[in-house]
Amino acid sequence: MAAPSEKKILVVDDEPDVRLYLQTVLADAGFQVETACDGYQALEMFESNPPDAVSLDLVMPRKSGAKFLYEYHKHDEWSGIPIILVTAHAKDDLGKEDFHEIMANRSLLGPETYLEKPVKPLSYVNSFKRALGIKITEEPHSKEETKDEIKGLLNNADPQKMDQILNLLKQK
Repeated sequence: MAAPSEKKILVVDDEPDVRLYLQTVLADAGFQVETACDGYQALEMFESNPPDAVSLDLVMPRKSGAKFLYEYHKHDEWSGIPIILVTAHAKDDLGKEDFHEIMANRSLLGPETYLEKPVKPLSYVNSFKRALGIKITEEPHSKEETKDEIKGLLNNADPQKMDQILNLLKQK
């Protein structure tokens, strides 16, 4: 089983503070980390030395995360590189359309998963560990973290599956 120190992650985000935060979280977990300020710079880095995984912002100047994904999927040699979409714009006018298109066509374009900003460090790191087949060491969640995680899952849950779960819970 691989260790984080054996894996390089490319963090792509146009906001320097966010990029530094995400880079620090991953480096503290032992990963090798490189950064890019947009999809254009990320593609240049892929061509010279592809990473093992990518943290990709959705809304960026020059080349957005969505446009990066279209280019990424033109290269068969990159197909095994997991991408985790990290965005604050999944539900607003800036990124909603791209986000829904990406997630609807997940088998062709989609990321491994997505996280909404602000990301929790443990969730972020564990998303990469899962994607890269690295053993996850769970830290206990606080009550508030557990509530937040449940709220996030509920907000993004399929309504039909939620109805099925509710019916199962009612059956006792």
